[in-house]
Amino acid sequence: MEQQNSDLRKDPYIALRFPEFRSFLVMRFFLTIGYQIQGVILGWYVYSLTKDPLSLGLIGLAEAVPAIGIALYGGYIADKSNKKTLLNKVVGLILLSSTVMFVVTLPNVTLSLSQSLLITIIYCMIFVNGIARGFYAPTAFSMMAMIIPREHYPNSSTWNSSAWQTASIAGPALGGLLYGFSGIHQTFIVVLICITISFVGTFFLKSRPSTFVKTGSMLKSVSEGLKFVFKTKMLVGALSLDLFSVFFGGAVALIPVIATEILHVGATEFGIMRAMPAAGAVITMLLMTRFSPMGKPWRNLLFAVTGFGISIICYGLSRNFYLTLFFLFLEGAFDSVSVIIRSTILQLLTPDDMRGRVSAVNSMFIGSSNEIGQFESGLTAKLMRTVPAVVFGGCMTLVVSGVTWFKTKKLIPLTLEDIQKS
Repeated sequence: MEQQNSDLRKDPYIALRFPEFRSFLVMRFFLTIGYQIQGVILGWYVYSLTKDPLSLGLIGLAEAVPAIGIALYGGYIADKSNKKTLLNKVVGLILLSSTVMFVVTLPNVTLSLSQSLLITIIYCMIFVNGIARGFYAPTAFSMMAMIIPREHYPNSSTWNSSAWQTASIAGPALGGLLYGFSGIHQTFIVVLICITISFVGTFFLKSRPSTFVKTGSMLKSVSEGLKFVFKTKMLVGALSLDLFSVFFGGAVALIPVIATEILHVGATEFGIMRAMPAAGAVITMLLMTRFSPMGKPWRNLLFAVTGFGISIICYGLSRNFYLTLFFLFLEGAFDSVSVIIRSTILQLLTPDDMRGRVSAVNSMFIGSSNEIGQFESGLTAKLMRTVPAVVFGGCMTLVVSGVTWFKTKKLIPLTLEDIQKS
């Protein structure tokens, strides 16, 4: 029996052998690919209207503010609600906001709106998406933990992240190509099809009633999630490291500016550039199903963040399109290692009845740091110009990695088994 269990743990496809997990991946894949296409075309479209890099940063801010503001409440609701029902509502809200953006970008509607009103509506719908994200992240995190047995969390985290990254490859590439050949409103039709498939997919998941036991007020319940994270040294260390590295390393948001003003390429090349970080990530993640980074996770996490920072600096200094693609590929490869390690640690150390609230804290640290990092990149690009802003972000990422290494030396030699026993 022990030999059989050992073989199962070594099986790189073990998580995929659970039918409901496959359904979950399909739901997440189509939501992500639609979301990624939408993000790419909105960034290009808004920048083409404004010619202002700060407008790209404001896209990130419009999504991050509600996502951060509602995250803890979203985690509380995720813990006490039926997971399937909540996913239905959240994906439905995203579908509604995308439908509104599709309508306002139709040629006849666009002509009847002023530029400022059009951009305001887009920002408002991005704000709605941020609200939805505040509920989606903890709900999906809790749902996945209920689908897969605990001993297979590392494998399921790898496949879950791989599905996300695969969609992140296809999304930017499709978004750039479709936008370049057919325009924004036709591309939005593809977005709506993808999100509709995801919405229908939520109905194929099993109902997941809450295991939450209320022990006090909502405020007390929310504070329990915060206290758990901040008293668990490895959790707060991993979240803080990723928060600041992504905050200063959000240079991917400036790809529209790099593409048009530095490399002088069009929408198709822009789509390829947006796809390269995800291409590096998914290839690395597929390798990690065979070669796990969890031998000494904290050491490997610090190595990955350092490589991430170096690749950003090189990307900012590059003047060659193909060299830029290579550095974007490396950026995604290093980032994927960080994602796998952090998500596995989070799954292993979080009690079942607190998954929503802990995931909400994670969303505040990590999920929204991408959008805040996007705003930081847009603001610094406006103040410092594009290339200095990218190089500054990469240098600050290296500083964050160095400080974290110095502060957490005791965690560096720990193995995955040591973490599970702690």
